[in-house]
Amino acid sequence: MKKDAKIYVAGHRGLVGSAIWKNLQEKGYNNLIGKTHKELDLLDGVAVRQFFDEEQPEYVFLAAAFVGGIMANSIYRADFIYRNLQIQQNIIGESFRHNVKKLLFLGSTCIYPRDAEQPMKETALLTSPLEYTNEPYAIAKIAGLKMCESFNLQYDTNYIAVMPTNLYGPNDNFDLERSHVLPAMIRKIHLAHCLKQGDWNAVRKDLALRPVEKVNGDSSKEEILKMLVKYGISDTEVKLWGTGTPLREFLWSEEMADASVFVMEHVNFKDTYKVGDKDIRNCHINIGTGKEITIRQLAGLIVAAVGYKGKLTFDSSKPDGTMRKLTDPSKLHALGWHHKIEIEEGVQRIYQWYLNH
Repeated sequence: MKKDAKIYVAGHRGLVGSAIWKNLQEKGYNNLIGKTHKELDLLDGVAVRQFFDEEQPEYVFLAAAFVGGIMANSIYRADFIYRNLQIQQNIIGESFRHNVKKLLFLGSTCIYPRDAEQPMKETALLTSPLEYTNEPYAIAKIAGLKMCESFNLQYDTNYIAVMPTNLYGPNDNFDLERSHVLPAMIRKIHLAHCLKQGDWNAVRKDLALRPVEKVNGDSSKEEILKMLVKYGISDTEVKLWGTGTPLREFLWSEEMADASVFVMEHVNFKDTYKVGDKDIRNCHINIGTGKEITIRQLAGLIVAAVGYKGKLTFDSSKPDGTMRKLTDPSKLHALGWHHKIEIEEGVQRIYQWYLNH
């Protein structure tokens, strides 16, 4: 990519998109396009086509998606499959119609089967059933990567699909209902810490910035306490979903962004499969650390970072989700990229970011 190439980052305000935007700017790319949801509804095919007609981007990072944790995946099943399929259909379709030189599609490692052999290689895709709780989202992401693969094979386009592991970092979603496990735990333990210390100013400040179920910083103590208890937060303990035994892999979002830009700069579709293969499939690339930690151990790191002195319990009546989800990033390593930030450092970083924002 030339430094003045027109680059569209779809989802540039989100966790990954904002990190990609920042990474591109730091590397000297000076012709970036980003639209907020109010400016461009990616579910609206007519609006997306008009945007591509007007802007004519040369490169596209498709980081926009409807995402959430285990609770959201269980409740909003139709939204997860419909919205993501629609976003992908519109952006990939218009990228093809407007001769975009290269597109990077961001998926998720939840595309892999529930009982996939660990660590998960790209070849595990579609070998057995998916985890039930996130099946609609996973199917949407599988459709996206297969769309990229199929356009490449039929029309000789250059669309690369990358599958990041669990991400966390600046601009994460800390909504108690819809967030992923790590930011949800950060906020729960932070709020429990504030309650235990009797710091109601901190509690109200938190809810003023990020209201929960219409409960905000101006709500009564009774309303606030009732809502927090619903999410397992009190002045004596924090209750977390599941048993705490599932293993998870986490990657700092700014490193995901760096890997994404690296792939866009240095990797082409022909580099993602073996020449001579009878069937060209599994051309996507895992992006991860290849390292894992239990949810209970992660909670311990967060407790230490926050300085929380209360009780921490796990509600085993709630679902754990997939017990293990470790990527094999050897394909990415062979292409020339490795992570640097470990989870211990990352937890300290994300809690400081949360306090500052």
